[in-house]
Amino acid sequence: MTVLRDDGLSAAFDHAARTYDRLVAVNPGYHAHLRRSARRLRLPRGGAGLRLLDLGCGTGASTAALRHVAPLAEIVAVDASPGMLERAAAKAWPPTVTFVHAPAERLEEAGVHGPFDAVFAAYLFRNLADPDAVLAAVRALMAPHGRLAVHEYTLSGRPVDRLVWRVVCKAVVQPAGTLTGDGPLYRHLFHSVTGFDTADEFAARTRGAGFSGVRVLPMPGWQTGIVHTVLASAGASHEDVR
Repeated sequence: MTVLRDDGLSAAFDHAARTYDRLVAVNPGYHAHLRRSARRLRLPRGGAGLRLLDLGCGTGASTAALRHVAPLAEIVAVDASPGMLERAAAKAWPPTVTFVHAPAERLEEAGVHGPFDAVFAAYLFRNLADPDAVLAAVRALMAPHGRLAVHEYTLSGRPVDRLVWRVVCKAVVQPAGTLTGDGPLYRHLFHSVTGFDTADEFAARTRGAGFSGVRVLPMPGWQTGIVHTVLASAGASHEDVR
């Protein structure tokens, strides 16, 4: 299994940053799905008066999704890869959006302090060596009413969804990544998904970190059963639903 972690993964993303936006643009619905997950946070008043954390912002696609649904919010966007972050910061943003270089495990050391009204994490948690520790740290940074949306490759557990993921990666994703010279990163992508939690397992992990009201919502199209939004609240406990 070829799974990258920490500095090795950051270096692979640095190298891939120059072509990353072009490759993800080939994925039908990539940006629309990010916006769908961001909308599921149900942020009121266009985000006016809210402070949001975009954790693992990459080249800024998730940041743009947050801006789309909450244009009036203050957004702090964080990523561990200097190369990806440089690409993100070079795009046009209002002064309410700031970018910070930091691993998800060391946010406060980088000057990222709460409270945040919502946290959005896209394609992050399967890449972490200790997702439980990061979930706990994120919850500590959230306001009592804070909301979490994790947009992630979390397979449903059905064999057909695992098969679709394998076929798409072997036939499309990995060959495209190899052509750009980023084969190791896109091999990591395949294995990081197949070796990570199912959607229900990640929901249970989120509950274990102290979040409440945990819900798992699917994506439409070919990614049904492959990509999910896991929603949760940092506040008082409610009955969890799927």
